[in-house]
Amino acid sequence: MQANSVKFADPFVTAAGKERAYSSLRNPTTLWFNTGTLCNIECVNCYIKSSPENDSLVYLTAEEVERYLRQISHRGWPVREIGFTGGEPFMNPQFLAMVTAALISNFDVLILTNAMRPMMRKPVQWKLLQLRERFDRRLTLRVSLDHYSQAVHDAERGADGFAKTLDGLIWLKEHGFRLAVAGRGSPTESESDLRNGFRGLFERYEIPVNASDPSQLVIFPELEADAEVPEISTECWGLLKKSPNTVMCSSSRMVIKRKGATSPSVVACTLLPYQREFELGESLAEAEGDVRLNHPNCAAFCVLGGASCSPA
Repeated sequence: MQANSVKFADPFVTAAGKERAYSSLRNPTTLWFNTGTLCNIECVNCYIKSSPENDSLVYLTAEEVERYLRQISHRGWPVREIGFTGGEPFMNPQFLAMVTAALISNFDVLILTNAMRPMMRKPVQWKLLQLRERFDRRLTLRVSLDHYSQAVHDAERGADGFAKTLDGLIWLKEHGFRLAVAGRGSPTESESDLRNGFRGLFERYEIPVNASDPSQLVIFPELEADAEVPEISTECWGLLKKSPNTVMCSSSRMVIKRKGATSPSVVACTLLPYQREFELGESLAEAEGDVRLNHPNCAAFCVLGGASCSPA
């Protein structure tokens, strides 16, 4: 194979001339839906640049989601979980209809939310309480709380963000919802220190989240845009003692709808909705192909960072 001096330039060959690592969809257990990139806040280091103005990914409709739920059965995918992310999912006016459709179809549902005003509106709370009463342990809300301290969290998410998210988290706790929390890695603290800090916060407010359990408190690596990231070749699996079956694109796909598109499409990864190279087609059948790990996030987040958006 011929070397290329530019990293991440060739989907099949690394800059060093090695065969680029890839992942095959061997066990699709989660199908994600990005409900739209609009968000009620704008974080400093949002993975996909969600904001009150960014509508690059427009709102999905409940009917579009239902179409993909039917495709899961038609393709025989062993999906057990439907994940909803954004933006802020609760801003999509059809969001709770999507959640209801997934639960009625006997999937577990995971909602990623900042638990702020869009979720705390009275009509939304009322509907959520109905869903919890009906579906109970099959519905989980993972609340984004970047740090256990107000100062660090608000530096990322804006003034008063910590207090507002904590209010939402406490409301969910008081009404018996199944909870998880998503935090961020820190260059100045070890993961053990972060978990201990969150443990203290959870104990103070009696939040039923086990800070030692990576499925309940997910610590995502911080992605630095200018960081030097190594490419992953097929040789790296053995050197790192890892399997291509452990990265997200071996077990999940995400449905998005681009602004101006007539229909949704399926992408390989929740972190790469804008890169056309990772768009696999409009149907789940088209999305069953291999995914070449040709992006810095593939290495920094999944392979070397060891992170996953799903709880298991």
